[in-house]
Amino acid sequence: MASRKRVFNAVFPSYSQASAPTPTSTPQLGSAPFGGASSFSLPDLSPARDVAAERIKWERCWHNATSFLSLPSLPIPIAAVLQNQNSLRGQWINSCPLEVSSSILYLVSEKSEGYRLRANNQHDDLLNWYLQEVGQHYVKFERPQLLTILDSEEKPAGLPGLVEHLEVLRAVYLYRVEAHISPHTKERGSYDLTKFQERYDAIVAESLSHSSFPQHLRQYLQLRGRIIVDIRSAGQVDEDAMKDDWETEWTKTRSDTLKMMRSINEVGLGGAQAQRIFAEVMSDLLTEHINTTYAGLWRSSSVETTDTLYAWVEDRFAKFAVEVLACLSSRDIASQSSSGTQVSAVDLNNWKQRATSDLGALRIRELFEIVVDWDNDTEGAIKDLKHYATTTATRSYLTSSFSAVLSQRLLQPGASTTEILQIYICIIRAFAVLDPKGVLLDRLARPIRRYLRDRDDTARIIVGGLLAEDTDDPTNTDALVELAVELNKVTNISGTDDDDGETDWDDMNWVPDPVDAGPGIHDVIGTLISLFDTKDIFVKEFQDILGERLLKTGLNFDKETRVLELLKIRFGDPPLQACEVMLKDILDSRRTDSLVQKREQTSSSPSILHARILSRLFWPPLATDTFLPPPEIALQQALYASAFEAIKPTRKLTWLPTLGTVTVDLTFSDRHLLEDVHTWQATVIHAFDDAANPAAPHPISKSVPQLAAQCAMPEPRVQSALAFWVGKLVLREARPGVYAVLETLTNSDVYASSTATQASLAAAQAAAASTAEAVRSAESRVEERMEEFWPYVVGMLTNQGAMPAPRIVMMLKMAVPGGFPFGKEELKEFMRGKVGEGRVEMQGGSYRMVK
Repeated sequence: MASRKRVFNAVFPSYSQASAPTPTSTPQLGSAPFGGASSFSLPDLSPARDVAAERIKWERCWHNATSFLSLPSLPIPIAAVLQNQNSLRGQWINSCPLEVSSSILYLVSEKSEGYRLRANNQHDDLLNWYLQEVGQHYVKFERPQLLTILDSEEKPAGLPGLVEHLEVLRAVYLYRVEAHISPHTKERGSYDLTKFQERYDAIVAESLSHSSFPQHLRQYLQLRGRIIVDIRSAGQVDEDAMKDDWETEWTKTRSDTLKMMRSINEVGLGGAQAQRIFAEVMSDLLTEHINTTYAGLWRSSSVETTDTLYAWVEDRFAKFAVEVLACLSSRDIASQSSSGTQVSAVDLNNWKQRATSDLGALRIRELFEIVVDWDNDTEGAIKDLKHYATTTATRSYLTSSFSAVLSQRLLQPGASTTEILQIYICIIRAFAVLDPKGVLLDRLARPIRRYLRDRDDTARIIVGGLLAEDTDDPTNTDALVELAVELNKVTNISGTDDDDGETDWDDMNWVPDPVDAGPGIHDVIGTLISLFDTKDIFVKEFQDILGERLLKTGLNFDKETRVLELLKIRFGDPPLQACEVMLKDILDSRRTDSLVQKREQTSSSPSILHARILSRLFWPPLATDTFLPPPEIALQQALYASAFEAIKPTRKLTWLPTLGTVTVDLTFSDRHLLEDVHTWQATVIHAFDDAANPAAPHPISKSVPQLAAQCAMPEPRVQSALAFWVGKLVLREARPGVYAVLETLTNSDVYASSTATQASLAAAQAAAASTAEAVRSAESRVEERMEEFWPYVVGMLTNQGAMPAPRIVMMLKMAVPGGFPFGKEELKEFMRGKVGEGRVEMQGGSYRMVK
């Protein structure tokens, strides 16, 4: 039985036996019976006997070939080979004996019986066996050395050493195939050699795919790619000498890089992984070039920017990309050189589109700064962005990214309303260039408009900008001078357009606006006015500010008249009728005042008063605070009123003393002061007049309560007036609460005035401005109106006990005739004041009367 098994294994060896060299002696077939009568005892050979003999011969040839082609069990001496290639001879490179050559020919030649005998058995293929032998040797001896090279060198310094090592390995491994196997397979051409090379390359690439080789290759391409595609830092200067050095370095770097890419491909590492790394590096270089060259460059024309970018892509980027890809995809040097400088139109167009996308992404990141700096000719950057925002995806990315930036950097409590409006105006102008249809602006403007509507001073600042002088400093952050300039552009006013002005009937390329396009995006003023649900809010604010400006001492109101006429074009006459009456009152007051002055000149005491007569029903609520003016001023008021009634018998004057101004002429022993002040400030300083107080000791000193009683003026206003005159070095605080005239200035007084007195003057002026508002603020009007409902609130809290604010509002709306016009927030603010006065207390969210 054992003899039969040896015979069977000799004819049909197992895989483990077939993949290793056969023993030195081949078993003989003996004459033991095999399946009945022995066929081997016959004198003539049968076909089975011929096949068995061929198998014996195949086994002997296989043994000879595999024994000769086997690799030594030791690493290849790479260092010695690099110094002397002859060191490989004898052990790694040797000539093939005739017997071995005949055996290889018998095994691999398609014309031999041995090849046909095992043609369908891959395990008995000599090339496959040798590939397995190479793989085992590579993994056991060479791969550890390669990993050591990569790990011991700084990236990318290990890449040249790795390539040199792999070149030696490839030469040694391929030598046995090229010298001893390929010459006997000429009928199959180079198919076997190519197949072996591909499988060997796969082994090498897979063994290094998870090592540090990708990092070495990436950094190698990044360092040399920056030079080849001409990415220079901002500090590099294009002088002639430096330019020559740069061209020399560029030529050498390009040549060395292409040579290295060819070597990488030849040693089996130029596959999909290397090509993917190269693609990623080129993408990074494209983005780096755009960020380095075009970041912050907004004032050049978009055409110039696009032309220079496309020229760089075509001359530098595309050529380098094609050359390297040719090196990594083909081992044919002639093919690499012929295709390396040829860039297809499709690839070039794709790279230009990618460059446009990267430039657009850069402009989106810079869009906030571009918009803020819009007045300094940054339109070129917006046009760069226009080339990018051509698809739905890019337009959506633009709006979402810019909206996030606006929410983070603009729509914050720390930003003033004026600043937000200025940037919003710049956004309107910039996006009119970017998207004339207004779709993008409509998406962006929604959060801005919602945020501006929630600010209390938005309408006032817009109106103030309309009434500002267009010759003012545009850098003034307290006024929207841009609105004054826009208002004078009558050609942009929507009310002057024809009914069919938006359609050019001769334009054969006309298309309708998108359904989501915003209306009137080119009209800045119309866009800002439409912030409010109704134009009544804007008109009411305009009326208040116009009243303040008309009550000033200026006599020229051409600006106000022009603004009013332009707004009438936008809103029509009815909403602005009250403003027109206010302006007419001021103009009529001049004529009336001149008539009164002529009438008073004929009397014994000419009038020194000049009054402005206002129609009470058409003006906003005015400050009605009163005080006791000096006797001579009261006499002048009575004379002026009688003269006015004589001219216009049907009308009667009611004086508003706090709204006037007085020119005060003060004379001291060592100085003279001429100042325009408010009437209540003049009244307070008149109380210190020597002529009005002949019996008083000099210098005259008075306390705050005394002045409040003498002038019938509230103490806070008296204190504000005193602080003003102290700041002017007219009065001094002799002791706490008591003030005296500063008749003579000393050096110490002058020195003190440069420090504390200046601060006191600034505070006094601010207080004076706040207490001398001609048109009462909306808060003061609400507070006064709420006082009318205070008795109802007292009755409810007294009769029904503690109540929360929502319930008080509900009951007021039911109990008060005509309804309660305010909401919960206004009531809470009013009740907060009552809590401060000690009349109401709050417990658990409910209000109750203090007992």
